[in-house]
Amino acid sequence: MLRAFLVRHYPTPLRHMPRRVHWHEIGDWYRCLSQQGWIAPAWPEAHGGMGLPAAKLIAWHEEFEAYGVARAPDQGILMVGPVLMRFGSAEQQQRFLPKILSGENIWCQGYSEPNAGSDLASLRAEALLEGEHFIVSGQKTWTTLAQDATHIFLLVRTDKAAKPQAGISFLLCDLNSPGISVRPIRDLAGHCEFCEVFFDKVRVPHANLVGQVNQGWTIAKALLGFERLHLGSPKQSQHALGHLKALGQQLDLMDDSAFRTRYAELALDVANLTALYTQYADYVKRGEPLPPSVSMLKIWATETYQRIGLAIVRNAGSLGALSGATATGDGQQHLLAALYNGSAAKIYGGSNEVQRNILARTVLELPS
Repeated sequence: MLRAFLVRHYPTPLRHMPRRVHWHEIGDWYRCLSQQGWIAPAWPEAHGGMGLPAAKLIAWHEEFEAYGVARAPDQGILMVGPVLMRFGSAEQQQRFLPKILSGENIWCQGYSEPNAGSDLASLRAEALLEGEHFIVSGQKTWTTLAQDATHIFLLVRTDKAAKPQAGISFLLCDLNSPGISVRPIRDLAGHCEFCEVFFDKVRVPHANLVGQVNQGWTIAKALLGFERLHLGSPKQSQHALGHLKALGQQLDLMDDSAFRTRYAELALDVANLTALYTQYADYVKRGEPLPPSVSMLKIWATETYQRIGLAIVRNAGSLGALSGATATGDGQQHLLAALYNGSAAKIYGGSNEVQRNILARTVLELPS
């Protein structure tokens, strides 16, 4: 059923995109899924989702990857929705969740700052409470697709005297508010996936505070768990492995023992990743908090993805130096895309070095 739906409705020019697509490119597809009731496969049915069990959710991702479906701006689906379901008020859920599902509100994440990336607790953007509004000033950076978003969820410092983690709050903000400016950042591949966002005395209603004042760190940790689960999805590696196989067939490498051995190793890595993802997805399905060991999933997923990207480039010969689309077999491949994207994936969502520190401290209980 899903395969037939993709053939009928997904835009052919957007298959197998080598980069994150913008809202003006993918918005119609987002709304198509929304009208079908399929935009939030992991959300509970009570909130307008599909409520898919973990095994079906993985199959869902596999079919999307096999068909080459691009990732839409989905921070609302993947992050804001789950946070509001767990920590938001009933009024906030009623106000924001339907507009996420419909595509009326497009969200981006305001976490990282110039001096507070992996060390997120060092953030300095502040929010001062004046009457019924917070006055927000500061800067966020590496904000994915902020130029396409209508809203941003952000961490702000609401108590400078408290310990770093204790003085942070979680706010929801309309990007059309006076005092906000967005500046795209061009990356190594020539794309503008990330942005800087500047706040100059921006007024945010107190009603947009999620949870309590100075309790944002608890929410942030939960959201980072959702993000690490998403970043641990096997879909990118499955997609890249398919490209490696197609390249091997195109260049007659499947009879080469060294190539076959490496391909088998990577295929087993992806199989292990899929099994591990299933375990952590089951936590979410049971309504249980993700354990700190979910950092292991993020590490394994992103490093597997990068290993496959390296294998594609190494086996492509001179074609591996081309940044554009290259004809391979019956279609085209962007041979550098997996390497570019895999290298970045090890950094965003909390760098893999930081993830290893989390595992060492909270899982292995090693001395600091």
